[in-house]
Amino acid sequence: MNADQRSRRRKWAFAIIPCAVLLVSLYGLGYGSVSISPAEIWSVWMGGGQPAHEKIVMDLRLPRVLIGLLVGGCLAASGALLQGVMKNPLADPGIIGVSAGGGLAAIITMIVLPQFGYLLPAAAFIGALCTAMIIYGLAWENGASPLKIILAGVAINALLGAATNGFMVIYSDRVQAVLPWLSGGLNGKSWYEFSFMAPYALVGLLLTFTVIKPANLLQLGDDSAQLLGQRVELQRFLIILLAAFLAGTAVSVAGLIGFVGLVVPHAIRLMIGEDYRYLLPLSILSGAALVVFADTVARSWFDPIELPVGILLAALGAPFFLYLLKKRRMM
Repeated sequence: MNADQRSRRRKWAFAIIPCAVLLVSLYGLGYGSVSISPAEIWSVWMGGGQPAHEKIVMDLRLPRVLIGLLVGGCLAASGALLQGVMKNPLADPGIIGVSAGGGLAAIITMIVLPQFGYLLPAAAFIGALCTAMIIYGLAWENGASPLKIILAGVAINALLGAATNGFMVIYSDRVQAVLPWLSGGLNGKSWYEFSFMAPYALVGLLLTFTVIKPANLLQLGDDSAQLLGQRVELQRFLIILLAAFLAGTAVSVAGLIGFVGLVVPHAIRLMIGEDYRYLLPLSILSGAALVVFADTVARSWFDPIELPVGILLAALGAPFFLYLLKKRRMM
């Protein structure tokens, strides 16, 4: 792909993807067990809609759509940062254990310390952060190579999964309440969840734009980045820290939704190239659109069953992951 093709693709992407976000948001607001037309949605916005439709749109669907946008954006941004800093398209907060760390901390909060439920976002972030630091420490040997980080992350992911299952066995009488969360989903999410997630998510997403330059330079290789004045290990650690913060924020509300951070950034990278000035905002928007669309499909197409969006995304993401493995001959 030459420079002109890449430039055209970037222009088209910046024209199409924001429109896709708007369209899937409208789809999420209007489609469900009760279908509401765009005209009626507009009437609700203007304060003249039917009371029943106003209740459905404003109290049930709008917070769910907004949370889906934030969750998708955070997961996609986290994946994009991890893939760049590790120079590996298979890096993802779910695969290397960062999401599992946040998930374990969240489960402990929910079933062991339910009286501290209001600290769930903070607990998930702390769990993700501690996991990222442990992985980084295990991979350190005169520097933390991307390959060692991936391998350490896979091992820690398995260990955290075992610990999660252990807590579920010990507190089996309380497990029923967290099973939907383990599958990953937005069922029952309201303005309450949005209000405590939004500050974390917005701060994290804004901070991603401050690491665009170092993320681009790290892709040149450690030696080249050092020659250009970058403190490679510090920059890599800070980017991983930010990725952990984003993943922990998403996990705290939506549970263990996988593959968004893997599929979305990689697809955008194939389409428009490696430059984070374009890759990062397009990944955030695409991740947001994917989660909202998948959540609407999961709660609407399988009526009367509401399928957790994490299951649907896993069904879509796992084949793509296997395709990447085969294409790169890493199996």
